[in-house]
Amino acid sequence: FCYRETGEALPKASVDAAAKAEAILLGACGWPEIRYPDGTEIRPQIELRFIFDLYAGVRPIKFYPGLPPVLANPGGRAIDFVLIRESTEGLFASRGSGPNPEVATETLIITRRTTERLMRFGFELARRRKAQGHPGKLTCVDKANVFPAFAFFRSIYDRIGLDYADIQKEYALVDAMALNLVRKPWDYDVMLMENIFGDILSDLGPAIAGSIGIAPGGNINPEKEYPSMFEPVHGSAPDIAGKGIANPIAQIWTGAMMLEHLGHPEAAQAVVGAIERFVEAGKGLTRDLGGTATTTEVGRAIVGLV
Repeated sequence: FCYRETGEALPKASVDAAAKAEAILLGACGWPEIRYPDGTEIRPQIELRFIFDLYAGVRPIKFYPGLPPVLANPGGRAIDFVLIRESTEGLFASRGSGPNPEVATETLIITRRTTERLMRFGFELARRRKAQGHPGKLTCVDKANVFPAFAFFRSIYDRIGLDYADIQKEYALVDAMALNLVRKPWDYDVMLMENIFGDILSDLGPAIAGSIGIAPGGNINPEKEYPSMFEPVHGSAPDIAGKGIANPIAQIWTGAMMLEHLGHPEAAQAVVGAIERFVEAGKGLTRDLGGTATTTEVGRAIVGLV
């Protein structure tokens, strides 16, 4: 509503304050009725990604026992993977085609510098997860069979991968990945992809794990030259805003990600452990998970378990 009242979606004072912080914890942004002159919704969170070079969008996906199962999984295999979305390039980089009333275009941009940094971030995350008992696999998701830009993306994955002989490597075309996330999501560990692909698949991922209402996210500047920004995947959910029924787990888990990033792993694990205990009890869940609890009731219950 700042934009409607002032004409600024992201005031300079807000950017300056964020720049001085160690990290940014972001609430939901965007409202369908409030739009820029080009017809798109206001998107200050995307502008912050560009301003602070937050190129690594990290989105953990995990199914907790106690949640209503979405997929048939007779083997009881664990759904526990991390989706990494490049967050400053791809189809988001051109930011529109201009005023031509007859043709609209978007230009997909993939640069070597950002992609190399992203690939190293992905391999390092897979290595850390391997040390924690995960498979240690990094899947490159692209459309390299059709588009030269994605063949370029894949070639950088191959080159950086030479430095990570201990990490399993595989490719997946994005359309096949959309299929396989429904058929066999337990086969994946860390997957890495371009911006728009990550935007889409990071909604599908939490849906198969129970609800987008439990999906946390971080927009990371791994070099820590700028403050990283943490926001849940689900956005503003205008259809249920103000009703007190939204699931707060995604925002709480996002806060735990921020604590981890800031160097407080014990505090982060305490929060995640509280979420796990609450969900695994299977009681007092919000409506998206089959319950009737309010946002406040779930929040207070998790706080009581920390």
